[in-house]
Amino acid sequence: MNMSVPFSLLFTLIILFLSVLISSTSAKKPGDASQDLVRSSCVHASYPNICLRSLSSYSGPANTPGEVAQAAVKVSLSRARKASNYLANLRSQSKREQGAFHDCVEQMGDSVDELSKTLSELKHLRSGSFRWQMSNAETWVSAALTNEDTCLDGFKEVTGKVRSDVKRKVTNLARVTSNALYLINRLDQSRQKTP
Repeated sequence: MNMSVPFSLLFTLIILFLSVLISSTSAKKPGDASQDLVRSSCVHASYPNICLRSLSSYSGPANTPGEVAQAAVKVSLSRARKASNYLANLRSQSKREQGAFHDCVEQMGDSVDELSKTLSELKHLRSGSFRWQMSNAETWVSAALTNEDTCLDGFKEVTGKVRSDVKRKVTNLARVTSNALYLINRLDQSRQKTP
């Protein structure tokens, strides 16, 4: 039984198979390069899963290390504002809680200011003052992180659901802010390596 396939049909099938294979492996979606940068940027962050989750859902540009650092600060700033609003609207039952809320709201307000200044600095980086600007950004994000930790310190003596809610929100914010600091440091280090 002779089952010979015409050469032209065989050749056409091979070409078709190769073209499908090549197009499926090489065709990247427009956001793939951005997602690859986010993944490689987040891999060594303090909280890599949080970094990847928060920046993967970010809707703005994240195509360069500078844009990734800005995105991380924007995410942190947004969460700081939400945490500040949440704390400002909580009603306390005791004087101890009132003091903790007041101090924490003040700390969150300071964090919002520091993250806002950081974002502004990152948006206006210039080669002549890059080192100075990066130092400012790193200092402000570090201060925001300290404020978030200080906010939590005030709730050590508070018990119950209020404490656990505040701790959860502020701890998540501190982790996002820590990742932002890492990405700013990474941007600073990568820039120092370029001639």
